[in-house]
Amino acid sequence: MNSFGKNLALWIIIGLLLVALFNLFQSSGTRGTQSTIAYSQFLSEVEAGRVADVTIQGEQITGHFTGGGQSFSTYSPPNDPDLIERLTAADVRVTAAPEERSMPGLLSILVSWFPMLLLIAVWIFFMRQMQ
Repeated sequence: MNSFGKNLALWIIIGLLLVALFNLFQSSGTRGTQSTIAYSQFLSEVEAGRVADVTIQGEQITGHFTGGGQSFSTYSPPNDPDLIERLTAADVRVTAAPEERSMPGLLSILVSWFPMLLLIAVWIFFMRQMQ
């Protein structure tokens, strides 16, 4: 294997390690202290008056309990017609949000890191030309 191939392989490995490290820290920072609860437990908490607010995003429901403000998340079954009525009857503040459409994992990484990888490739090209 020639010198250029070895250098290119080394830079690709370094780039992939940097991407993996970035994603590791990014995902650990967004987790927080949110607990996942069953939908039946969520309905029980609503009826007991222990839910302060919820955000409904498609089938995903996130919200906060009263008092301590601990957050939770759950998924609702599709087409639950009584959910909004139950929430408003229990004085829960309801916020609706559109579903998030995201790209698949690897494609998302490539799109977000493409400009940086392009700059690194141009830098390597110029460094090779200077030698």
